Amino acid sequence: MTESKTNSLYEAALEFHKVGQPGKLEIVPTKPMATTRDLSLAYSPGVAAPCLAIAENPDTAYDYTTRGNMVAVISNGTAVLGLGNLGALAGKPVMEGKSVLFKRFADVDSIDLEVDTEEVDAFVNAVRYLGPSFGGINLEDIKAPECFVIEQRLRELMDIPIFHDDQHGTAIIAAAGLINALHLTGRDIKSAKMVVNGAGAAGVACAELVKAMGMPNENVILCDTKGVVYQGRTDGMNQWKSAHAVKTDARSLADAVKGSDIFFGLSVKGALTPDMLRSMAANPIIFAMANPDPEITPEEAAATRADAIMATGRSDYANQVNNVLGFPYIFRGALDVRARTINDAMKIAAAEAIAKLAREDVPDEVAAAYKGARPKYGPTYIIPSPFDPRLIVEIPLAVAKAAVASGVARKPITDWGAYRNQLRARLDPTAGSLQIFMDQVAANPKRVVFAEGEEETVIRAALAFRDAGFGTPILIGRSERIAATMKEIGLSNLEGIEISNARVSKHNEAYTDFLYKRHQRRGALHRDVQRLVNLDRNVFGACMVAMGHADAMVTGVTRTYSVSYEGVRWAIDPARGQRVIGISIIVAKGRTVFIADTSVTELPGSQDLSLIAIQAAEVARKMGHEPRVALLSHSNFGNAPGGVVDVVRQAVMALDQLRSGGSEVNFEYDGEMSAAVALNPDLQKIYPFCRLSGPANVLIMPGLHSALISSQLLQELGGGTVIGPLLVGLEKPVQIAQMGSSLSDIVNLAALAAYNAR
Repeated sequence: MTESKTNSLYEAALEFHKVGQPGKLEIVPTKPMATTRDLSLAYSPGVAAPCLAIAENPDTAYDYTTRGNMVAVISNGTAVLGLGNLGALAGKPVMEGKSVLFKRFADVDSIDLEVDTEEVDAFVNAVRYLGPSFGGINLEDIKAPECFVIEQRLRELMDIPIFHDDQHGTAIIAAAGLINALHLTGRDIKSAKMVVNGAGAAGVACAELVKAMGMPNENVILCDTKGVVYQGRTDGMNQWKSAHAVKTDARSLADAVKGSDIFFGLSVKGALTPDMLRSMAANPIIFAMANPDPEITPEEAAATRADAIMATGRSDYANQVNNVLGFPYIFRGALDVRARTINDAMKIAAAEAIAKLAREDVPDEVAAAYKGARPKYGPTYIIPSPFDPRLIVEIPLAVAKAAVASGVARKPITDWGAYRNQLRARLDPTAGSLQIFMDQVAANPKRVVFAEGEEETVIRAALAFRDAGFGTPILIGRSERIAATMKEIGLSNLEGIEISNARVSKHNEAYTDFLYKRHQRRGALHRDVQRLVNLDRNVFGACMVAMGHADAMVTGVTRTYSVSYEGVRWAIDPARGQRVIGISIIVAKGRTVFIADTSVTELPGSQDLSLIAIQAAEVARKMGHEPRVALLSHSNFGNAPGGVVDVVRQAVMALDQLRSGGSEVNFEYDGEMSAAVALNPDLQKIYPFCRLSGPANVLIMPGLHSALISSQLLQELGGGTVIGPLLVGLEKPVQIAQMGSSLSDIVNLAALAAYNAR
């Protein structure tokens, strides 16, 4: 990574963590706390009831508290990422991030705890008494060999899963890849020969797991910085290395890899040389997992041995060994059966489930993220994508079954079909779909106009867009002003970024003629459109997109939405058969809701509402949701006729007519109904004729005022995340940010605009 990219990523990460509420986590109550009665139930005197029930039967804590879905991420910061011993406090951002990943990928609630001690006894004593609070503990970023002692002692002292992810997470994902690599090369794990370079937490865990899977002890050679761990060696040894010492004449890594089938690297850059690779057996399996730079790069390996199967720890190469494929789902399965521990059977089950997914046909939503052909099981696809939607089902299911079979489950599952459906329901496809869109943009980079190019936040967003590999940002502004702003914020490298404005553009005349032809019969004089091209950055940027000099555009940071939209529309029309609408995506409390129209149509008529419903349903489906559309008003099914109610009812009738005519109305819809009925299945039961099969996920508002007010209220008071409003229906892709949008908001909108430019 270049220095400029590193600097811009560093600055973006600092802003990301600082903006709004600092950090990445907050605590939100799951029960109402509005009335005195609510408080009396939540606390004194009502809380005495669950306290007494738990005292009588401790297992009921899983029924009355958060324990059954709560994991603590605990560290002392002695091995933070690849940065070394930064201390407990400096490791907190990583632990918060780990907690967020638990929630994002497996709907596991999590909290981070940083223990400020390097003493093993003190750390163990600090953690061992926390058992009643949590259903499991994820140890993180603790240096070896202390991590081995800490985990073992806590497992002996506590009756909940204790899992050091740096050890076992890496080992499980690597083992999954190894299963498939052995299959592809026709090897048997019982006869294959393996070298593990790196005797730290991950290296030892990898050696232990492959042996638990059936590889003989004598077939695994462990190496560290002093060479081979052999029987009789005394220098630099400890009990964990000694457990893997073998009888061999090999003393160096070069000696060990001669004729070996498998190399697992968990060490340092360049540890495996081309000469070493040449000395290995036919069809060698190379897992070079050192980060950020592997023991040998895939390019070097391919140039040396065309028959090698390669994996790394990096996302920019095929076959990434990524721990996020494992730990969220492993804990999900363990928690769901209230497991006492995570044993070898559960780890092996997870590895086999992950391996099996790579051998199956890739889902469309994952395939779309890959440039070129659909990924297919083979040497370059032995580990599934971290965004494969099947992970949330298959891995917890396998882990839970293994826990039950091995006797460590307190709550065995009897209906596995129902459990599978329960797991599937936990997955909110929105975040996964957004990542798929981002992956597609990275695979097909675009030229995107950032209209307010002199603004600091916009410049930072353009740099982040470039560094993410999404394409070429085009800043609209004066080069000297942009350079001055960058100097103020400590950045200087504009490599890969273009600057354009009317003062230096050679296209001014063409843009003016283009606009004049569009608007000469709408009251515009030639000098009027020339002034717009010269002075209005939105108009200038929209002309660039309209005339093919850029692929997409993002604007709106310094002007109101309506003003920005007006400038864009001077140059860009609605797509044929489409109307332009704004859709806000609300992600809150485990559900996603699409609200339309939140930015364009002020007072829609019945035909307008029906078309808005069709387009909003299409957007929801693209995001991975099966649309259930509710056309909202203040009444339910005619109990307050007149005014806007009639308009909404007529919109439903218009959809009925379109559906009977065989149009694109291929989704559930109903109305008019209140938001409460639309979102609450219990209230829907009052109206047994309601056509919706469940809570609505697409809400069509009767007017711009109600749409905008409700989405902003949800953003400010509802504790949810609001994406957008996304501008839908233009013939060329443009997104308009809200005034004061964050850097991340601008980058996401720019990427979505680029996605729509395909």
